[in-house]
Amino acid sequence: MMFRNHHLKGIREGKIKLAYRNWRKPNLKAGSTQLTAYGQLMIDEVTEVPESDITEASARESGFPTKAALLTELAKRPGQLYRIRFHYLGEDPRIALRENNEIPDDEMAGILKKLASLDKHSAIGPWTKKVLSAIERHPEERAADLAVALKMDKEWLKLNVRKLKNVGLTESLKLGYRLSPRGEEVLAALKQR
Repeated sequence: MMFRNHHLKGIREGKIKLAYRNWRKPNLKAGSTQLTAYGQLMIDEVTEVPESDITEASARESGFPTKAALLTELAKRPGQLYRIRFHYLGEDPRIALRENNEIPDDEMAGILKKLASLDKHSAIGPWTKKVLSAIERHPEERAADLAVALKMDKEWLKLNVRKLKNVGLTESLKLGYRLSPRGEEVLAALKQR
């Protein structure tokens, strides 16, 4: 579920705890979490509702100045209307994870196993060490340029670097990526294999 930056700010401040979305089928379920650029949300409720559920008050509660403004935004995407209630859970847990470079042996073994699984199930073959090494050599390199250097599709690369980010190994920058302290440790372990 995507939010505009001004909505994310309101969510983080606890002012916005409600959203409406048109979906073909629900993209979220109650009890799940959602990462945003401002942190993590806990999804409390996902309910299919009629348009009459939207009132001037609920539109404001979802970060829109009026019901008409919310309806205009919803009209851009067809589908069934859902009401989503949520609350701000806290900072993105990947931030603390990527800063932790003191990795016990059993945890390192788990990370290396995860990377081996990503390599094994990839249509292009082993890629994790290659991509981590390229990011180490070329921090802040545009994804498009990094993809050309690696002879990989840019969108494929971006999607898969996100998998590395989810394990705490990389950090997305305004331009390109860099290895996290955790990523540096993991790459060192990969190089010793």
